[in-house]
Amino acid sequence: MSQFTDFDRACANAIRVLTLDAIQKAKSGHPGMPLGMADVAWVLFSRHFRFNAQDTHWFDRDRLIISAGHGSMLAYSLLYLLGESAMTIEQLQRFRQVGSLTPGHPENHITAGVEVTTGPLGAGTGNSVGMALAEAWLAARYNREGLPVVNHTTYAIVSDGDLQEGVSHEAAGLAGHLGLGKLVWFYDDNAISIDGPTSLSYSDDVPLRFEAYGWHVQSIDGHDMDAIAEAIDAAREVADRPSIICCKTVIGKGMPTRQGTRLAHSDEPGEEEVRGAKVSYGYDPEKHFSVPPEVLEAWRAIGTRGAERQLEWEKRLAAYAAAHPELAQEFAGVVTGSLPEDWESALPTFDPAGKAIATRAASGAVLDAIVGKMPALLGGSADLTPSNNTLPKGAESLKRGDFTGRYIRYGIREHGMGGIMNGMALHGGVIPYGGTFFTFSDYARPALRLAALSGAHSIFVFTHDGIGVGEDGPTHQPVEQLAACRAIPGLSVIRPADANETALAWKMALEADGPTALILSRQALPILPRNEGALKGAYVVQEVEDAQVLLVGTGSEVSLALEAAARLAEQGVRARVVSMPSWDVFDRQDKDYREAIFPILLPKVVIEAGVRQGWDAYTGPLARFVTQERFGLSGPYKDVYKAFNFTVERVVEEALKAIA
Repeated sequence: MSQFTDFDRACANAIRVLTLDAIQKAKSGHPGMPLGMADVAWVLFSRHFRFNAQDTHWFDRDRLIISAGHGSMLAYSLLYLLGESAMTIEQLQRFRQVGSLTPGHPENHITAGVEVTTGPLGAGTGNSVGMALAEAWLAARYNREGLPVVNHTTYAIVSDGDLQEGVSHEAAGLAGHLGLGKLVWFYDDNAISIDGPTSLSYSDDVPLRFEAYGWHVQSIDGHDMDAIAEAIDAAREVADRPSIICCKTVIGKGMPTRQGTRLAHSDEPGEEEVRGAKVSYGYDPEKHFSVPPEVLEAWRAIGTRGAERQLEWEKRLAAYAAAHPELAQEFAGVVTGSLPEDWESALPTFDPAGKAIATRAASGAVLDAIVGKMPALLGGSADLTPSNNTLPKGAESLKRGDFTGRYIRYGIREHGMGGIMNGMALHGGVIPYGGTFFTFSDYARPALRLAALSGAHSIFVFTHDGIGVGEDGPTHQPVEQLAACRAIPGLSVIRPADANETALAWKMALEADGPTALILSRQALPILPRNEGALKGAYVVQEVEDAQVLLVGTGSEVSLALEAAARLAEQGVRARVVSMPSWDVFDRQDKDYREAIFPILLPKVVIEAGVRQGWDAYTGPLARFVTQERFGLSGPYKDVYKAFNFTVERVVEEALKAIA
């Protein structure tokens, strides 16, 4: 005998009718997934999910990620039904309209209760692994016997499309390797995509695939509530492996002619289809955006239960603070995202008289110095640890069964690493950083974009920043990547000129409220005197009276500019030298400062081993360019610079032309 009744089905159907009404009113949207996964959602929330609709930021809540972000009406229906105060019927009626809290795909910075921004398929798979990893790491660091202050589960709804995307393989492989037991995916196995049956292009044995990853795997009827409940119970019992529940569902369930077809995926259903679906659900077809009072009451009771669970957690947190006051104070700091008061004192200053040092090595020295002061900092690399210098001295790696370390071995999974970092950052309590070669930022670009859109405090450490990579040649020498990263709104891009700028770049990255990309050199660079002007994005490294020309560079090319300025001085030419580690930081300065650094009528020479694109916004009309407009070459880096005429002589020549 079923433990579920017609009333349970009516509660699930509330999601369906709200979804159909919103999409029909907007004449746009994706009804298929919310209608197909409504039964799973009701069982999950009614039996297990820990969530307080009145405090969507409660730290120890369960997380639900809708990786199939086109099914956003599932999220909005849930938030309304659970009683999140801002998610009103009026917001559902404004689905997909400008300025609403119900955009076409979920956006965490717009809608309270939405954990991450999803829509590009596969993105949420990496985010969910990051959230589960953050929970495991924080639990290992802060939980004490009888006082588990971090104890929640991450759930994700993934579609056929999510699992076809390569990032899902990267994320799932690492999750299985680490044994993330508090991660549960619901696979909406409806066998339909936009083109039609998934059999047109997709014949993976998904259960077998996830068994190979080391996951706990179950296959069920996604509309059988008893089977759903039993599967969730079983998944929650598994402590040493992530779980996937393969839910065989009917896309657009209940739609008279469209269910089970591609037309249910993303087309406006039409009035008659909506009416027929409501009749099949036992709802009044004449009522719109209407849920029976007893159904709404049942959903709102879940929200009340969440508030009670939060209160229990807060009492436990108070007991924790009494028993472990110092640890509780640290935990409170990481939860709120505040940096320790004295952390800046750990930032090193490098001696200009010292030996030249690559900025990637300087970055490693900074990490060594600050990691003990920054309890939320958790690093990693995509299998380039010795090259990225991302492993702090003495730090242990996270591994299956032991999450007490400070370092993640991501393997060669750049996109997955980026998605996982974003998940950790948006979970809270963690400031993640991860390294790879700058040229491979192309693999991670979707995660970079979503980090910026989501406001995730992720720090991307990109080393081997230009043609100075040398012998590895053009495949590994980034040329267009600086322009590509600078083009992402909300991503702070910093290319420091030396070790002291690198320390200040880390300060900016750690204090940022969004993502940062640190662009670091392979080759050693002379150390410049520390100048706080770097914190403004651009500053004068070397000033002269009544300058005739301005030489501006970033990264390794600042040293070249200084050498050229010295050569020009020998010829009686006065050259100001500017280092510009960050365009976006400079753009935030006031107009007077910006014009003081770059007087519009002062001739300029731009020196950067990347494409020219974008520089004209800073140079004004009188400018020459020493930039890299083609792919690189394989050879010792000094020979490569010479081959592309990145020389003192070339800069001097261009400066004289600019003056002329």
